[in-house]
Amino acid sequence: MSGIVTQNALGNSGLVKAVEAGGGTWVEIKTLTSDGSDATLSFVNGTSDVVFDSTYPVYCLRFINIHPETENVVFEYNFTTDGSNWNVTKTTVAWRAFHNESGGSGVLDYQTAKDLAQGTGFQAITWDVENDADASTSGELFVFSPASTTFVKHFMHRSNGMHSNPASFTNFTAGYCNTTSAVTGIQFKMSSGEIQDGKIKLFGIKDS
Repeated sequence: MSGIVTQNALGNSGLVKAVEAGGGTWVEIKTLTSDGSDATLSFVNGTSDVVFDSTYPVYCLRFINIHPETENVVFEYNFTTDGSNWNVTKTTVAWRAFHNESGGSGVLDYQTAKDLAQGTGFQAITWDVENDADASTSGELFVFSPASTTFVKHFMHRSNGMHSNPASFTNFTAGYCNTTSAVTGIQFKMSSGEIQDGKIKLFGIKDS
């Protein structure tokens, strides 16, 4: 990292931070913080200073200490092409590494029940999340060229969460939105109940 500067960007009234890193300049676009009763957290291009278009070739969403209302739920995401319907067709893969607090052998396995084959439903990020007071999940999701009208839209994520066993488990998903329409937004939610704590930060990566 060569340094941090502040700059006005994209006509937004607030200041965004640009971080020079090996993969290009990261520009912080928007942070959403749960107020304790959020059914969803959504980023839609052109809404509330959100940029999710051809401005950047790569976007990263970092979710930090996301805490669920309900025990043993899935933290998940989906995309939109029109700003309101979260149902983009996706083909994905999902796998995990898992180790209980009590020790013993760990697990590394493919998660067939968490992948999608031309599905329009929400994609799992972290599953079986604990809702104890100290439990949460954190990680990041990269989306590549969402505004392309030529190619499908690739994405990949990794996260670590506190499983309801309890255990530490690292989850991975990757795939593509099988559409040549521009993807204009992304939404996060729990499979049941609300997001009760945590924040999600949207970055654009220039020159990547």
